[in-house]
Amino acid sequence: MALHAINWSAPWFESWRDTGQRVARRHEVGSALTAALNLESGAPVRFVPQSELADGEPYERHIFSSGTCPTRDNLHDFFNGLAWIQFPQAKNRLNALHTAQIAQAGKGSARGPVRDAITILDENGALLDAPELLWQALLARDWHCLFIERRALWAQARLIVFGHALLDKLVQPRKEITAHVWRAPCPRDSTAEVDGWLAGQLTPEQLAMKPFTPLPVLGIPGWCPENRNVSFYDDALVFRPAGRPGRKNSGLAAVFGP
Repeated sequence: MALHAINWSAPWFESWRDTGQRVARRHEVGSALTAALNLESGAPVRFVPQSELADGEPYERHIFSSGTCPTRDNLHDFFNGLAWIQFPQAKNRLNALHTAQIAQAGKGSARGPVRDAITILDENGALLDAPELLWQALLARDWHCLFIERRALWAQARLIVFGHALLDKLVQPRKEITAHVWRAPCPRDSTAEVDGWLAGQLTPEQLAMKPFTPLPVLGIPGWCPENRNVSFYDDALVFRPAGRPGRKNSGLAAVFGP
């Protein structure tokens, strides 16, 4: 597992850095990943080898019934373990909802909108604390307004990466990496308070509405040196307009500050 490839100074790892580095150090000196994770406090589950998941048993139901999280020795499960430690209330709530949906519909049936939304948030979700003007631009997918006209407002914003697959992808950052951002401003408080807030938001009714909006995260000022140049945002395959042509960059300086 290439833990050495993680650039812990990257802004997307800000809230994960302390815990992540401790676990990574333990693993790098010989501890199994499960043991390295279990030495951290706060997780409502115990991490066990993947072999403890019986054939045919749904992963989410196993966690719910046993209180153990089957874990493989890879980056994806490393970040999933960190998520259980960092966001125990939200992860517990997602697991309970997932298990209830399986019980209701059966493991072999179509996943349905609630399970789809749970998976999207758990794997690729992010939380945004930002001024209302940035939210308006984001929900409209007005990338010119979001990243150029209102660029200075990003100094007042904070994006918290939640999804463990998103964290895994960001080990090797690429322009096209896009988060599914929860469409409600999260509190600007400690991780524990954000965790409690998110857990309180997670209801089947809320999730069924797919409360997410896409955000290409490397467009955030300070997250990628190349986005200081206006042309970074000209890529319509990444910064896709919402039903109208993209706006021109006329009258703007070619290079911004961070």
